[in-house]
Amino acid sequence: MGEQRGRDSRLIIVSNRLPVVLQREDKGFWRVRSGSGGLVTALAPVLRNRGGLWIGWPGIVQGEDLDLDELLSAATKGSGYSLRPVILTEDERDKYYQGFANEIIWPLFHDLQSLCNFDPDYWFTYQKVNRSFANVIAENSSPDDFIWVHDYHLMAVAKELRAMGQHSRCGFFLHIPFPPLDIFLKLPWRFQVLHDLLEYDLLGFQTLRDRRNFVQCVRALAKEVRVVSRGQMATLRTPHREVRVGAFPISIDFDEFARKSASQEVADTAWYIHEDLPQRKIILGVDRLDYTKGIPQKLRGFRTALRKYSDLHEKVTLIQVVVPSRFNIPKYLDLKAEIEGMVGEINGEFTRSGWVPIHYIYRNLDRRELLAYYRTAEIVLITPLKDGMNLVAKEYCASNLEENGVVIMSEFAGAVAQLQKGAVLVNPHDFEGVGRAIYQSLNMSKADRKSRMRRLRQSIRRHDVYWWVDSFLHSAFAKRLDQFPLVEDYLPERDVERWPFPAEHRVATGDGDSEAR
Repeated sequence: MGEQRGRDSRLIIVSNRLPVVLQREDKGFWRVRSGSGGLVTALAPVLRNRGGLWIGWPGIVQGEDLDLDELLSAATKGSGYSLRPVILTEDERDKYYQGFANEIIWPLFHDLQSLCNFDPDYWFTYQKVNRSFANVIAENSSPDDFIWVHDYHLMAVAKELRAMGQHSRCGFFLHIPFPPLDIFLKLPWRFQVLHDLLEYDLLGFQTLRDRRNFVQCVRALAKEVRVVSRGQMATLRTPHREVRVGAFPISIDFDEFARKSASQEVADTAWYIHEDLPQRKIILGVDRLDYTKGIPQKLRGFRTALRKYSDLHEKVTLIQVVVPSRFNIPKYLDLKAEIEGMVGEINGEFTRSGWVPIHYIYRNLDRRELLAYYRTAEIVLITPLKDGMNLVAKEYCASNLEENGVVIMSEFAGAVAQLQKGAVLVNPHDFEGVGRAIYQSLNMSKADRKSRMRRLRQSIRRHDVYWWVDSFLHSAFAKRLDQFPLVEDYLPERDVERWPFPAEHRVATGDGDSEAR
């Protein structure tokens, strides 16, 4: 059953990507840095110092000239957990990741079925890659370990593990929305995917809406399954097992964001941002480049506000950060061109001497810079067409130490279920409504802003990432996070950074002639 262990069971995280990014540099060097995204933000602080294991694809394909074990060992030195890679061929990457995951499941589960490419080869490769992940899990786990599989890339892993005779307790969490029945029916392999998911011991979804959609699909397509709902949890009794289904909204390490935001380094950066934009109120947008994020709709709403409320001119600036993503997929390149074209049009229409209404940033921000923008902005504008959760909203609130910011949020973000009482809600397709919300938020009384933000911060602090993990583990395995105790070898002597990795690592390998991936 894989490597044997001399202590209590471990928590094993399995996700499509490892929480590190490998980048080839000149002269045969590889640089390893911490990954970004909601999963890394949420899970790295939880796994740190507990001696657990994270299994995933390192982002490179077979044939790269490097000592991967050395590289991953260097990347996790001092982190208190280990990494195990799943290596894919170029064909598997293209058909499993870019194909099935991003051309079928991603658009379909976001109600954008017109963007799907239902290529049968994608499904065949998806199953093959899930089998590869299961093999690595089986080789590196013991029966007492707790296996927590994440997201739509790996829905078939439990089925593959069961086929190998591996019966460790196994939970699955879906980070994106689960579609309603009429959308799910469009998937040619709907029966297979549904039964694959029923091989897990616990299925976790972001919201009650997603859980309800899944149960509805089970009732319609898996007649042999008995559904018993009690409060927040549903129990699905199949002929072979009992599966628990619940909603567990993912969160962040609230205290860590608040502590880092209060640092002098972040405060200095925030001061420079204010100095560059004197007498301006800042609206902040931070979105990954994706057609589900509603960035064009946000820009249209902002343009509507400028057209309708002339007193905003020269007083407000939208800082729109777009994080590069999936740049090899044509639809994403088209979206980038559309966004940049709209930014140019709006700036061309409204720019005055000393005032450019939109500052557009297309790159990853480092942590310090991101937190400084969070601290500086009077408003965060979040307009997804559909989102599993949206951690930007929670990060902004945790970083809003003065409690004077406003969250304007799409009704279709998963975070609405938790944050609706403090956020200003909008329909991103209603450009006039978005513009009106911007204007009203900029003119909101100080007392109202503080009351709303205090309510949001209290909710996020109470339901932080540790609460999320505890609630999932307790529902899945009757375990809590503190039952995976900190490993003494990794305990710090004093307060240290709890971000995934302490620094970038640079390792020499090979010759440097290969294309960077």
